[in-house]
Amino acid sequence: MALQVGDTLPPFCMQFEAFCAGGLAPGWSLLVQGHSDSGEDKFEINFLSEAGEIAFHVKPRFSSATVVGNTFRGGRWGQEEVSSVFPLVLGEPFEMEVSSDAEHFHVHAREHKVLQFAHRHRPLAAITRVQVLSDHRLAQVELARRDLSWWDGGH
Repeated sequence: MALQVGDTLPPFCMQFEAFCAGGLAPGWSLLVQGHSDSGEDKFEINFLSEAGEIAFHVKPRFSSATVVGNTFRGGRWGQEEVSSVFPLVLGEPFEMEVSSDAEHFHVHAREHKVLQFAHRHRPLAAITRVQVLSDHRLAQVELARRDLSWWDGGH
């Protein structure tokens, strides 16, 4: 599924939300393309459980040139993981992809792996919703199931 987004959205609003029938499984991938026009750190991707907890939160921070990953469970944030691999450039188009295998979320930006985040929420099937919140202009958001046969040796 793909969503084309206009430029007239209020600051830091939900620009995309999707429900994953049957929940998340290895092979799901979220691709976000857009343009980082502001210097604000108002862009995040959240994978949510049926109970509304954030099973995976990823946020690029332009102010510190880092990407952070975390979870929000039981009413509190977990231990934040920070990556200083930051290929995004303010004022230029960007592309971020979040994919999942059986053990980790993988975050790529501009063809660079920026974060590998171990699953803290089990089972994966309990993760049923994806949100993209942003004040940046988004051109496309695509949530798709990818074939993992190349990864698992075809078995």
